[in-house]
Amino acid sequence: MTMKSLANPFDASNSLTHTQGCSCELCKAEASSAQGLSDRDRQVLLEKQAEQGHSHSTAAQAAGPSFDSSEDMMDRVIESAIVRGVFGHHDASRRDFIRMVGGGTLAAVLGSVIPLDKVKAAVKESMGPLEKSKLKVGFVPITCATPIIMAQPMGFYAKYGLDVDVIKTAGWAVARDKSLNGEYDASHMLTPMPLAMSLGAGSTATPYIMPAVENINGQAIVLHNKHKDKRDPKQWKGFKFGVPFEYSMHNFLLRYYVAEHGIDPDQDIQIRVVPPPEMVANLRAGNLDGYLSPDPFNQRAVYEKVGFIHMLTKDIWEGHPCCAFACSQKFATEMPNTYAALFKAIVDATHYSSKAENRDEIAKAIAPKNYLNQPEIVVKQVLTGRYVDGLEAKVHDVPDRIDFDPFPWHSMAVWILTQMKRWGYINGEIDYRGIAEQVYVAAETGKVMKELGYQPPSSTYQNYTIMGKEFDYTKPEEYINSFAIKRG
Repeated sequence: MTMKSLANPFDASNSLTHTQGCSCELCKAEASSAQGLSDRDRQVLLEKQAEQGHSHSTAAQAAGPSFDSSEDMMDRVIESAIVRGVFGHHDASRRDFIRMVGGGTLAAVLGSVIPLDKVKAAVKESMGPLEKSKLKVGFVPITCATPIIMAQPMGFYAKYGLDVDVIKTAGWAVARDKSLNGEYDASHMLTPMPLAMSLGAGSTATPYIMPAVENINGQAIVLHNKHKDKRDPKQWKGFKFGVPFEYSMHNFLLRYYVAEHGIDPDQDIQIRVVPPPEMVANLRAGNLDGYLSPDPFNQRAVYEKVGFIHMLTKDIWEGHPCCAFACSQKFATEMPNTYAALFKAIVDATHYSSKAENRDEIAKAIAPKNYLNQPEIVVKQVLTGRYVDGLEAKVHDVPDRIDFDPFPWHSMAVWILTQMKRWGYINGEIDYRGIAEQVYVAAETGKVMKELGYQPPSSTYQNYTIMGKEFDYTKPEEYINSFAIKRG
């Protein structure tokens, strides 16, 4: 694993990466895995470390490097980045060199070539001083939150001078309320939530913005094993389904899917709000016949042998949005530099998560108890797309079962608003594009992507094909009226 440390880069005794050189019990276990350590034993160690507060960062971080101010932390981040770059990110070479010539000599040599003080000043001037460096960011323990979660143990927040406490949250109502109450500076949310919160649907109207989508795809419809003979949705009348929140893609995609098969989601089935961590238990107890849920709880149902994957939601709408990073307009306005640093950390982490070669590493980072609290194999199956579905005795290979793309398309927001109106969550005249462009700050996202070396789309709108039906973002009312099953 290659998680970053804020340890002194001029000290040979410090590792700047959490790898084989780390002396923590978990890394000792990883190093000895070839000698017969079982997956279960490693999982026990993960949970033990999590209970002790070890977030699987670096040995130096575990020891708790402290800084008097966010400016001191930023100085360390810049020094570390320069030193890593000089040694080609090869930590063993850095440490060997320092042992030969000494850390002071290395610092002096670098100082004679690179004006460190001027570099630090320029970087901090370009970012502006952070109004606040210690932040609280909520997350619901699902793989959709991968960038928000892994940005902590893998050093993406620290890279931008932030000390972020990522706080596990039971469900979306709690995440919404803690955000509205100011207990969280920002939060992992469902893509419809900032739209609903800004409109006052389900809560007091409060201006929220969504700078980044966290994941695309990443959901599935799961049925109880007793329903393996009921693969046709027309057979689902009377079924009880779980979704994680009313204002969720899960709810809207389930409604869309069953309605396309002639099932009225408000008359023919029951849809209940169930927090994601409680999905599998409710399925096992018979309280639910199925659910449309975020992972890893779809894969966990298969792992527990209580359910099977009926369909991935990517097969309903390829590339649909799911979760997001969101915050209040107040936070972004009153703390612009802190907001910008947090925004960059999230976009950076999201792009890192999008690379298939990083998924195994990320699965190890986010599986422990203080994050997802799931068997690593379950998380790995979701993130890599190599999984079993509980139906066929084969391994499926779907690399984009879940994917990560931060760009908040305005057309995605327009589609969500059409479904909110279709099912009676909002009423009356809707300024679809005005609301979409107010809440989904695609222009800001594009700018940050460019600054970080990523290429944003050239437009913020596009049409979609969902279950063979085209969505034209320029004709939202016609789209709603085209459905045979709807409210009102």
